[in-house]
Amino acid sequence: MPTHYLNQNQSYWDQQAAQDSPWSQPVSDELVLNAKNGIWDVHLMPSPIDKNWLGDIQGKKILCLASAGGQQAPILAAAGAIVTVLDISEGQLKKDQDIAEKHQLTLTTVQGNMNDLSQFADESFDLVFHPISNLYVPNVNPVWQECFRVLKTNGRLLASFYNPIVFVDDRDALLRQKGLLKPTYKIPFSDIRDLPKDLLQQKIDKGESLVFGHSLTDLIGGQTKAGFLIKDFIEEFAPHARFLIDDYLPTFIATYAIKLD
Repeated sequence: MPTHYLNQNQSYWDQQAAQDSPWSQPVSDELVLNAKNGIWDVHLMPSPIDKNWLGDIQGKKILCLASAGGQQAPILAAAGAIVTVLDISEGQLKKDQDIAEKHQLTLTTVQGNMNDLSQFADESFDLVFHPISNLYVPNVNPVWQECFRVLKTNGRLLASFYNPIVFVDDRDALLRQKGLLKPTYKIPFSDIRDLPKDLLQQKIDKGESLVFGHSLTDLIGGQTKAGFLIKDFIEEFAPHARFLIDDYLPTFIATYAIKLD
């Protein structure tokens, strides 16, 4: 077993980057050029984000948190923002670096852990863009606390995450073929703590990521405890069902939160 879950997850995402997995395929030159001309979208959820959530990003400092891979950050930079990308995977960060160099974008990459932003000063950013990734850390509350610290007053936190119900089922393929769910795990869920030892070892041996299913109390209530006001909230169905439950309720959740005085 790795000395730390971060090592396993870093290795997993470096591998995904090397294999050009769907979340490691940079946006096209055409999309970057369109963004420079004011025609663009970015994704916090399967559908493009409501630009009212983003507000005017011209000249604004944006932290793309745990969202490397050459997809959101280059578009935001091409659209006029000053972008910093923090991610644990150097392979994923290189995707952003390559596009930034090719198109001369104002984009900086930083390798690091999403729940430790100590390399950034207080009130460094106008907006934090944090698409689904906090399932890779065992405690999401430090993420919200650090986001609050590095945001300026009236700064925005746009975050998305899975409905924790996706972590409850044991994901038995034979049961799924019969349209059956078998609730097995409680929330909060941890691969490290809750998986049978043989299944956990299989994930580690295969180089798969280690994931954590957080409670809604931590995913949403944790933001308010950190000091945020949640201004808007949306849910969305998965475009391609990975779990049986995806067919019955929207398992993607996104929040728009503000750091007030």
